[in-house]
Amino acid sequence: MTDQAGSNRTRSGPGFNREGKLQLPPLIFGATSLGNMFRAIDDEEKNDIVAAWIDSGFSPVVIDTAGKYGAGLSLEVIGRELEALEADPNQVFISNKLGWRRTPLVTPEPTFEPGAWVDLKFDAVQDISYDGILRCWEEGNQLLGKFSAQLVSVHDPDEYLAAATDRTDRSRRMDDILGAYRALIELRDAGQVLATGVGAKNWQTIRELSEHCDFDWVMFANSFTIMQHPPALIELMHSLAARGVTLINSALFHGGFLLGGEFFNYRAVDPQDSADAQMLKWREQFQQCCEAHQISPFNAGVAFGRSHPSIRSIALSSSRADRVESHIQSLDSQVPSEFWLEMKHLHLIDPSYPYV
Repeated sequence: MTDQAGSNRTRSGPGFNREGKLQLPPLIFGATSLGNMFRAIDDEEKNDIVAAWIDSGFSPVVIDTAGKYGAGLSLEVIGRELEALEADPNQVFISNKLGWRRTPLVTPEPTFEPGAWVDLKFDAVQDISYDGILRCWEEGNQLLGKFSAQLVSVHDPDEYLAAATDRTDRSRRMDDILGAYRALIELRDAGQVLATGVGAKNWQTIRELSEHCDFDWVMFANSFTIMQHPPALIELMHSLAARGVTLINSALFHGGFLLGGEFFNYRAVDPQDSADAQMLKWREQFQQCCEAHQISPFNAGVAFGRSHPSIRSIALSSSRADRVESHIQSLDSQVPSEFWLEMKHLHLIDPSYPYV
């Protein structure tokens, strides 16, 4: 922990460059599907997905998961399939976002995120504090079997703070989060994990926590996308990068909404709601623009999500092994400048954004 924005300590060794900055491949593989998010996929498909990650050519292969993903199912599958594939633990970095632990399932459906997870055998409970985060870390490593998490963070601290009932409760919850990070940074400084970071959907929470915690990496989710990219967030990204923090961009399509899905940031879209109607209109214009320039919405979203020079990696998830190669290929997709000009002209992206 630090009382200032960052520290003067330089880390070295595997995973860090000469300046002490965490080095990651351009693509990180998200593992929500292995926890049966929205639909259950069979074990054979899960094996094929993990095999495609290992065969991606990246070194190391970085997998992003969480105890919340399927109440630990994602972690369990990753450990099982990596062992079956005889993957080299030194060539795989696992990012485990901590804050949820398994509990017995005593209701017809899991209670921790109703409607999001399918065919689970366990429920999950939140456990964020100094001791709680260590419990989550230990359980995660148990589920991973012969593998362990090298990148650790507190999962969705923004949602934990947003659940506060009043100012006093929020202050208590912030103390819980800072206590959790004290534990994680102690693990890092003892060499038990490689690096600590933060991932959140609300980038303002990342900004708040970065004033208190010494992060190696930051993962923005549903924040910096082709649809939403506020100037204040871009300023924060510049600031974090200048301090040597590695930036990861995830959830580039707002939970699949930009690609035609019915959910926006994991909630159902209501066409009768005025704000949702505006988003649907944006999506329609975006897809029309993509069609006119013969570019896929997926490749456009990836290109924009990687466009800021401070972004080191993007994280993409897939529930199908045959899509992993297309995700890798999307890193090299070429988007014509005319597309960006039209998107700016239509104010579908900020006309002042300088990197496209």
